[in-house]
Amino acid sequence: MDAGSSSSSISSEKRRMSSRRPLQDVPSRPFLPSMHTTSRNPSSRQSVSHVLLLFVCCLVGRFIPDRSAMDMDVAYYLLTQTRKEKENAVPGSPSKEAYRKLLAENLLKNRTRILAFHSKPPAPSRPFFEEADAVSPHHAKPAKQRRYIPQSADRTLDAPDIVDDYYLNLLDWGSGNVLSIALGNTVYLWDASDGSTSELVTVDDVAGPVTSVSWAPDGRHIAVGLNSSDVRLWDSTSGRSLRTLRGVHRSRVGSLAWNNNILSTGGMDGKIVNNDVRVRSHVVQTYRGHQQEVCGLKWSGSGQQLASGGNDNLVHIWDLSMASANPPPGQNQWFHRFDDHMAAVKALAWCPFQSNLLASGGGGGDRCIKFWNTHTGACLNSVDTGSQVCSLLWNKNERELLSSHGFTQNQLTLWKYPSMVRIAELTGHTSRVLFMAQVWIADDGSGSEVCCDDRVGSLMVLLKLQSPDGCTVASAAGDETLRFWNVFGTPEAAKPAAKSASAGPFSSFNHIR
Repeated sequence: MDAGSSSSSISSEKRRMSSRRPLQDVPSRPFLPSMHTTSRNPSSRQSVSHVLLLFVCCLVGRFIPDRSAMDMDVAYYLLTQTRKEKENAVPGSPSKEAYRKLLAENLLKNRTRILAFHSKPPAPSRPFFEEADAVSPHHAKPAKQRRYIPQSADRTLDAPDIVDDYYLNLLDWGSGNVLSIALGNTVYLWDASDGSTSELVTVDDVAGPVTSVSWAPDGRHIAVGLNSSDVRLWDSTSGRSLRTLRGVHRSRVGSLAWNNNILSTGGMDGKIVNNDVRVRSHVVQTYRGHQQEVCGLKWSGSGQQLASGGNDNLVHIWDLSMASANPPPGQNQWFHRFDDHMAAVKALAWCPFQSNLLASGGGGGDRCIKFWNTHTGACLNSVDTGSQVCSLLWNKNERELLSSHGFTQNQLTLWKYPSMVRIAELTGHTSRVLFMAQVWIADDGSGSEVCCDDRVGSLMVLLKLQSPDGCTVASAAGDETLRFWNVFGTPEAAKPAAKSASAGPFSSFNHIR
């Protein structure tokens, strides 16, 4: 069991009386440099030195040699050459004298002055050997430049009353350009196009607090899991409640995952239920394999396999091809069961460039990131991160993995896959980073921004407040802040996936059988 969870109810009256408005920018202290400190910019100090040097030259009326343009070795040779020739005065042959002059012309370039009063001439922009390499068909490819990763968050929003509970999933980003976050008993929507905030729903203390949120693939409808074991479906555009899934679980619903029209729910009772939201009798399959709370759920990109992590330290792979609501006695429902972790497993992420590769992260008693081949069931690698692993996200543009952590650093760590070498560590949160959502901004070449949502490992969404072709990650922590990080860099080529707003799991919602 992973220690450190808390799930206290928060009354709506207390929240209304609070002076902190949710999802507002957190002010930062401006940097005021002291007038008595020395400049840290070397170029500014150098420019001041040049000005003083020119001023002195004008006053004294004489030339000052430029040491940077002098060759000290040649100067020493010219100074000591005459003395050595006098000491070793030996009559030489004409051939030796001619050889000495030829050698001096080639090495010294007919330089006779020791002091240099002019700067060095600028070097050619493209030397001869570079042009020769450019003409040659066998020249080497230029080395790929290492991208710059900012070490601080691009933006920070206030998130008061967020529940500091490792087993919950309170942050998600929809393809409709709206971020949803649960703060206590209320679900807030933050529109990334204009930065506006709206309140979707506030539940009472009997049903609350909110324990999970997840956007449907259409980016308009959202599922909300509650502490009372109910799951409510909402239309974010109209703010209307569509239906409530009751009797699915016996206790709180802490994890949700969409697969087209199927909504998978994971509860504290250890059950995983697949619900078809289009029909009245919505329960399609029930998976039983976890003995404790299901805190992580992720569908693969193909939609054929579901990965689940639980507080019983287990990871299960469920395959639709062998799914059965009522399996025969003694037959396991799961395709694979992994029991290598030593603590609760919440962090799960399917690899976007290898369909059968799953990454999982363990809690404070495990601290490991493990990689699994979900076809064979083999553990490919295990890395000890040194702290609780709360969330995992793959980079779609590079072979990189981002992990968020708890005590002691509360950092985001970027790893190079498969070597698992640390590329960067992003700090700023003062409490464990429980939730992450990935933001991908694409450009279709016509100047208009395109939203891409393929639901592979994490949720991709447009963020217009950032520059086009940017890749941003949002993180929320127990320190009641929501931060945005430009960690994944700019994608080289965007592949937009246009989707019809009318086609989706809710297109026939008004015709429930």
